[in-house]
Formats: sequence, structure tokens, C-alpha cells
Amino acid sequence: MIKRSLYSDLVSHLSSREISLITGPRQSGKTTLMLLLKEELDQKKEPTVLLNMDVEWDRPHLESQAALIRKLELEFGKRRGVVFIDEIQRKEDAGRFLKGLYDLKLPYKFVVSGSGSLELKEKIHESLVGRKRLFELTTLTFEEFINHKTNYRYEDNLLSFFEVERERTHHLLMEYLNFGGYPRVVLELEQLEKTKVIDEVFRSVIERDVAYLLKVEKTDAFRNLIKVLAGQIGHMVNYHELSATLGISFSTVKKYSWYAHRIFLLNTVTPFARNLRKEISQSPAAYFWDLGMRNYALGIFGSIASPAECGFLFQNFVYLLLTSGEPSKADHLHYWRTTDKAEVDFVMEKGREIIPVEVKFKPLKVIETPRSLISFCQKYQPAHAYVVNLGLKTDTLLSRTRVHFIPYWELLQNRL
Repeated sequence: MIKRSLYSDLVSHLSSREISLITGPRQSGKTTLMLLLKEELDQKKEPTVLLNMDVEWDRPHLESQAALIRKLELEFGKRRGVVFIDEIQRKEDAGRFLKGLYDLKLPYKFVVSGSGSLELKEKIHESLVGRKRLFELTTLTFEEFINHKTNYRYEDNLLSFFEVERERTHHLLMEYLNFGGYPRVVLELEQLEKTKVIDEVFRSVIERDVAYLLKVEKTDAFRNLIKVLAGQIGHMVNYHELSATLGISFSTVKKYSWYAHRIFLLNTVTPFARNLRKEISQSPAAYFWDLGMRNYALGIFGSIASPAECGFLFQNFVYLLLTSGEPSKADHLHYWRTTDKAEVDFVMEKGREIIPVEVKFKPLKVIETPRSLISFCQKYQPAHAYVVNLGLKTDTLLSRTRVHFIPYWELLQNRL
């Protein structure tokens, strides 16, 4: 069993009347998480019931609020109980359905999950304003991956593990860069089986989320868009160029990119710009929420070897660390480019503070401050800047800016 860091937050929220709404990509472990919650409550002799929109005999109980209430009164009587509903995105008008149940002030706690469809991300989310707390479960974060791979032996002392076990740490990093964090992929030991699993996941995303839920007819065009974007992670996205390359309209490219974001496939990072004449201010850059899915889309799942390819993946990996694996935290992350082609990989905005972050897939031995980072610091005078690398930890003063060179693992527990 793989421990998920979100679990303790969900346990704490069980005492709240608010609906616990678990979202995330397909097969990221939402159902498993709900089953663990139910098992813990069952052991405490607290009444629970689990209903799944994918299970035929459960659907009649979810056809209407009255039908569900009859089922819950049968199971719980007048007692408080915890109601788990899985795959809620398949319920038509699910947001209104849940809102009505909540407003009836029933003695039940609802824990609801579903894949990141537009229905779940938009309609349900909006309908339940003030009535729910959103829990976003991604595929395994690097910290969850490392803890599982080391049998939780260093769970409370990860930084020391990274410092002492440098070679083993790099081996695990390369495994994560190659295969990503889908739980079923991580649990398989052989590459052939891992490939079969990621193929099944990708097909289910295309067939169920894209074709069925989003009503996308040109699934081949959607696949091709994902493949092209997978080949240019961290680069500026030119929608007009993509339109010409894929043979679909500009508006369709934009719409499909938006869909990919809504179902937790990828996200776009906007430029940081204060001088519109000299800095790029429109084109976003794309990053994937799971590295294994990115590699599979490109046809190189499990076979990353070249330094250049590793560099792009490592940049995407650092993006995930900076966002803590939580999509909602990505809104304050940007990149910087100028018309003179100076660039900084990431710029974080924390209130009025800006923090540039440069990424280097190198085991740096001495201080090497990138020219573009120097240019950014000279222009904006941030208090701190970071160079994330494979091992060097030191700092230097650049005018008014303290430049910190840190190994990537420090992003796990010491957030910027």
C-alpha cells in the first residue's frame, strides 16, 4: 500500500459538515483513498456506505435525492453516517444534486470523488461554493514515490537520506523521470507491465474523459496535440503554429489545450512581463502533471537517456516540486523570456515578492550563475534567486540578490 499525504487531511475533514470533494486524474488513487477512509471508519464501528456511479446496482440509489435519502435511512436510520460516492462526474446535474442534499441539513457526511472532467471541475465546483472543500489528488508526488520505494524507513528524515545516499537518490530520480507517478505503474516491477498499465490509463483518458465526457469527436487530433506538446515541454506554445501542424483550427487547438488542462493532463505557465516591448507577454509554456504520461504520449516511456531529454524532464519535474504537486498552486508560477532571448525557467510571485528560479540538470561543483538569471536580477533586484541542480548547496551575493544554489530535494520540505 502506498501512503498518500492527502489522507490525513481527509481524515481531519471527516468531522466537518462540508462535502469533501476529491478530484484528480483518472487512476490516480481516488477510489483507493476512499476505501481506506471507509475501512478506518468501519474499524471504529462508525456507519458508512459506499456508492459508485460505475456500479449498475448502485445507480438507482443515485437517480434522485429522494432515492438516495431512502437508501441512507435504510442503512443509518436517524444516526450520523458517512456517505462515499465515487465517479460522481457521471451523474447528470451532479452539482445541483449535491447542493440540494447539503441544504437539506441531513445527519450525513458526504465524501465525493470523480475524475477531472469539466462537469466536476466547473459545474460541481461552482454549485458547491461554501458547501465543500476541494482535495486535489495527483499521481504520486516525488516525496510519496521516494517514501514508498524506501519502505518508509526515512519518512521523517528524507533530507539526510538524500545527502547520504546520493547514488541511490539519483537512480530513483531517473526512475521517476522515466515512469512518472501513476500508482499502478509504480507498483509494477517490470517495464513491460508498466507499459501495459500506462497504455490502459492513456486509453481510458482518451475514451472516457475526452470522447465520452467532453464529447470530443476528433480524438486523433487531440492525441496528436498532446504528442506535440509533450515534445516541447518548457517551450513557448505557438497556437497558430500548432494549428498549421495538426491541420485543425486555431480555436480547436485552444479548446483542446483547455480540455487537457481540465482533465489533469497538462498545464500552461504564463509569461512574467513588466516591459511589454522587450519581454514576451503572451505565449504560454506547457508542463505535464505526470512525467510517465508525457513520455508515453511521445513514445519514449521508460527509455529516457540523453542529457538533453533528461534536462527537459527535470525542468518539468522541478515545476511539479514548485507547485507541490497541487494544480491550484500553479497560478503564481511564470516564466521569463525577452525578445533578446534571455530566459529564466520560472518566476514565482508571492504577494509583491518575485523569486526567479533557474533549473540545471547538472551535478554542479562550483558556482555558475547563468547569464539570463544575472540579467533578471539586475533588472528586477529580487531579494532571493535560486539555481536548482543535482547536488550543489551554497549561495552567493549578486548585487542586492542572494543567489541560492540548492539540490532539488530541498524543494520537498523547504518551500521557496
